[in-house]
Amino acid sequence: MSNKSLYLVQSNFSATPSALAKLEQLYSPEDSVILMGESVLQFQQPFLQQLNCIYVLENDAEILAGQKTENMKIISYTEFADICLNHTRCIRLN
Repeated sequence: MSNKSLYLVQSNFSATPSALAKLEQLYSPEDSVILMGESVLQFQQPFLQQLNCIYVLENDAEILAGQKTENMKIISYTEFADICLNHTRCIRLN
């Protein structure tokens, strides 16, 4: 396990831009981001498009109605658990 952070962006739709502004200040290239709940609807924000990969839980991806970007990976709860275990810190932004 390396010294990397996992950011869980779990905010309502209107609060997500503020959460992403905080994330942009904290994020390092070795970190990972998972969009959860209504924050998934903000997946086209410019900062998120710069990242190599953003994760979305398969249940949350249903609200996207098939919309997706190249850097988005839809994951199961099992994959979510594995991602959590591979990070030193888990930080929730809401």
